[in-house]
Amino acid sequence: MIDKTEKIDDFDIKILTALQRDAGLSQRDLAEKVGLSQNACWRRLQRLHAIGMIRGSQSHIDLSALGLDLTVFVMIRTRSHSKEWSEAFRDHVERLPEVIDFYRIGGEWDYLIKVVTRGMSGYDAFYRKLITNFDLATVTGYFSMETMIDNRPLDLGRLR
Repeated sequence: MIDKTEKIDDFDIKILTALQRDAGLSQRDLAEKVGLSQNACWRRLQRLHAIGMIRGSQSHIDLSALGLDLTVFVMIRTRSHSKEWSEAFRDHVERLPEVIDFYRIGGEWDYLIKVVTRGMSGYDAFYRKLITNFDLATVTGYFSMETMIDNRPLDLGRLR
């Protein structure tokens, strides 16, 4: 959990921005990029991890190169809104390997799930697993035809 009382400065923002673009930067390259010594950069990295500002690191993989060529945004409306039902549904969705993002949202729909799979038959198999043992009012899939922007780093300096 992020400690919201912790102050971050321009060097922290530079570190976070650089890591968004390339989490695989060596400590030396990161320090050089943000204008700090390696030791100062290392201490700031440790602090940013400790306060929960940085949570792990990932490599971006071209999923279509692995045959995962269909992205579907699944919108769900439910009949139940109890805490117990919501927790059970969350546990269920977390076990579905095709799910890469999952949100509880406000407005006309209750949940949004981003799914990546192999073609329409893969989505159909996912859909069947999704609805198993859950009485969902409406499930609608929106199929991505083209990725316009994917996982774009935020310009943290401009958002401050």
